[in-house]
Amino acid sequence: SGKLLPANVLTAECVKLMENTFRDVNIALANTFAQVLDELGVDVFDAIALANHHPRVNILKPGAGVGGHCLAIDPWFLVQDTREGDLIRLARTVNEERPTKVASKILQAAQTRSASKVILLGVAYKPDVDDTRETPAWPICQFLQKNGLEVRFHDPFVKEWHGIHRMTEW
Repeated sequence: SGKLLPANVLTAECVKLMENTFRDVNIALANTFAQVLDELGVDVFDAIALANHHPRVNILKPGAGVGGHCLAIDPWFLVQDTREGDLIRLARTVNEERPTKVASKILQAAQTRSASKVILLGVAYKPDVDDTRETPAWPICQFLQKNGLEVRFHDPFVKEWHGIHRMTEW
């Protein structure tokens, strides 16, 4: 709330890393719930909406992974020289593998429908920005292209992206 809080340099840097790591671990939890509930045949979004009625629960929505210039990198800085931190390392692995899992589901759906083209809706790493650094959409796109699909994208904030055709009209 605008307060200047005193801390030494190492503590201040750890605080920044902890904030981003906290978000990464919680995203990994939501993504893991999505994968587990998919196996169980349960709609993860319905389950999360119901679980979040509990006053002390605020489960994030699962997504395609984690992107941006800090969130995907900062957890590694926090644990790189430590023996402890297995949960943080596991969360990173979950989120790093998530784009491939999402892409596999897209490919399976496309093959089931004999589709040769897909469109990715939103390629920035977070809503309402044009920043595509470390976006999980890129490994998804690469996976789909490698498996023979033509990929296009639509994102109202991203005008150009790796030479991929941008859809502006439906």
